[in-house]
Amino acid sequence: MEGRLLAIGDIHGCYDALAELVEHEIRIRKGDRLVLLGDYIDRGNKIREVIDYIIGLQNHGFDIITLMGNHESMMLESVESEQAKSNWFMNGGYDTLSAFGIESVEEIDEKYLRFFKSLLYYYIQDKFIFVHAGFNDNISNPFADKFQMLWSRRETYSNPAFDEKIIIHGHTPIPFSICLGKVQSENRVINIDTGCVYNDWGGYGRLTAIDLFSRQLYSVQDFLK
Repeated sequence: MEGRLLAIGDIHGCYDALAELVEHEIRIRKGDRLVLLGDYIDRGNKIREVIDYIIGLQNHGFDIITLMGNHESMMLESVESEQAKSNWFMNGGYDTLSAFGIESVEEIDEKYLRFFKSLLYYYIQDKFIFVHAGFNDNISNPFADKFQMLWSRRETYSNPAFDEKIIIHGHTPIPFSICLGKVQSENRVINIDTGCVYNDWGGYGRLTAIDLFSRQLYSVQDFLK
């Protein structure tokens, strides 16, 4: 049986939802490939568990592709300047430091630092392009602009690089119903960030995955704080 190509949107420390989604909804198999779209850290309360879980899946032979999110990028940049550090702290950085039991990124264990530094900015398989946010549609090589991949998204693209392609992204939370509508209408740009960490917002609070070959969505509510 051919393996599935799957993607999961922004996790933000929602470990319980992630484990439920992977193990009981998707029921991941060794032949599958799972692309994680970034933003594993900040805001949620089980950030370290999320990273340990992802690393554990990789160590047990599951095919997990991990992308960089803007929150991981902010964390890494916080080492370089006080302004970057302040920006990260305003966007949930304190939650991540607390989760790892440290006071600064410089104290983080080497295995976690290797994980964060190894994250990809985009991934392409067949007609599918995976990215955290989006692309710069106004330059000849949209894959050269890393900033846009982390921070900017679009509903449509005209760059020839995206002809006949389907872009899967996260970054901006949307209600699950909107995500489902984009999939059912065969939209070529699909946002699967359904705001798992925002479980106090009506229509949000879900962690969502998509099976690209069947266009099936899997989604779980995160009720745990």
